[in-house]
Amino acid sequence: MRLGVLDIGSNTGHLLVVDAHDGAAPLPAFSLKQPLRLAEHLDESGAVSQTGIDALTAFTAEALVVAEEKGCEAMLSFATSAVRDSANSDAVLAHVRASTGVAIEVLSGEDEARLTFLAVRRWFGWSAGKLTVFDIGGGSLEIATGADERPDVAQSLPLGAARLASTYFSEPVDDAGLKRIRRSIRADMAKDAGQVLRTGTTHRAAATSKTFRSLARICGAAPSTVGPLVPRSLALADLRAWIPKLVGMSQEELAELPGVSPSRTHQIVPGALVAEACMDIFDLAELEICPWALREGVILERIDKLGVTDEV
Repeated sequence: MRLGVLDIGSNTGHLLVVDAHDGAAPLPAFSLKQPLRLAEHLDESGAVSQTGIDALTAFTAEALVVAEEKGCEAMLSFATSAVRDSANSDAVLAHVRASTGVAIEVLSGEDEARLTFLAVRRWFGWSAGKLTVFDIGGGSLEIATGADERPDVAQSLPLGAARLASTYFSEPVDDAGLKRIRRSIRADMAKDAGQVLRTGTTHRAAATSKTFRSLARICGAAPSTVGPLVPRSLALADLRAWIPKLVGMSQEELAELPGVSPSRTHQIVPGALVAEACMDIFDLAELEICPWALREGVILERIDKLGVTDEV
């Protein structure tokens, strides 16, 4: 079965065309991405602006055409925190549906964490033991932990890199300001950390999605060109050494770093502060980077529910 998966994130709209078969890993066949930056297209009331709505609608229409051209039998469409938390979420989704016919499902933060956890569990397998997963998105940070395919704890915190960039880094930040931001991030994360810590010792700690991949690449991990099967990790010691350098760089200098997209340079420092806090608060010296994330979790759950075969 060929599926189109339309992922409307806080930063990017992404259509992933995959060939899905029961009992097999989803095989990517085509990818279409567009920077939407919905988390930054919010007005003073917290509503997605008309510019953001227009960009989302246009991308959805394009993705629908591409999915049909690529032979997709179905399209799974979902949105995360930027749409979920917007003051006009229902109006945005209604506009997209009226214009394109595509009904986008809004995932709850808990479902986002749960599905990401499922993808990471399937990637590493049962030998990972008790698994803890971190995912820094544009609008939120997801944390999930457990010994099975469904996590015992699944959290979503408003600590996404784009959200923090907009809140704290729209103007230059001095050392005192950086300390206040770091303190605020850690206080927000620590409020619910006990739920994760009380579940016991983590055997494997993993991180996924673009922010963590970029930070790992900056700190020396293998480039994406060598493929997803190459082990990659992010060490706390390396990240700590890089953060002062990142803070002192211009946007142009950040864009020249390996693994950093020019459209995300302003999110690197806040993302690094969140990643550092994750490892500090949960006492982790290193995070393994998983190439699978939310999209793969959505696909895997769809396969599990439908019992996908070639005839479906």
